[in-house]
Amino acid sequence: QVQFEESGGGLVQPGGSLRLSCTIHGSTAHFYSIAWFRQAPGKEREGVSCFSVADGNIYYADSVKGRFTMSKDNDKYTVYLQMTNLNADDTAVYYCAVGYGFWATGWGRPHLYDYWGQGTQVTVSS
Repeated sequence: QVQFEESGGGLVQPGGSLRLSCTIHGSTAHFYSIAWFRQAPGKEREGVSCFSVADGNIYYADSVKGRFTMSKDNDKYTVYLQMTNLNADDTAVYYCAVGYGFWATGWGRPHLYDYWGQGTQVTVSS
């Protein structure tokens, strides 16, 4: 059984910043990937960033490189997504997900993940 605690979403003006957090509880010993996804209204769910548990590498979607930073707390199963210079295109529900595998070239595919958080809304608007 896996449970998620997601928080940090909200309304922010263009150019602003937010930090999302996701704490994962339960059987985490066999996960190899922890990822952030987002889904805007009328659009497909897309990968934002992914943490490879085996080697600590972090991968980002091109659309957020240089603006978003993913990190993981070493003491607990908590990941963060620091988002800066936000714009309207970043408006979406953001989800935390974990998977039993890791794919360096396919990490952004939602069907590869096994458990999902409930999501937190991020709205960028003036």
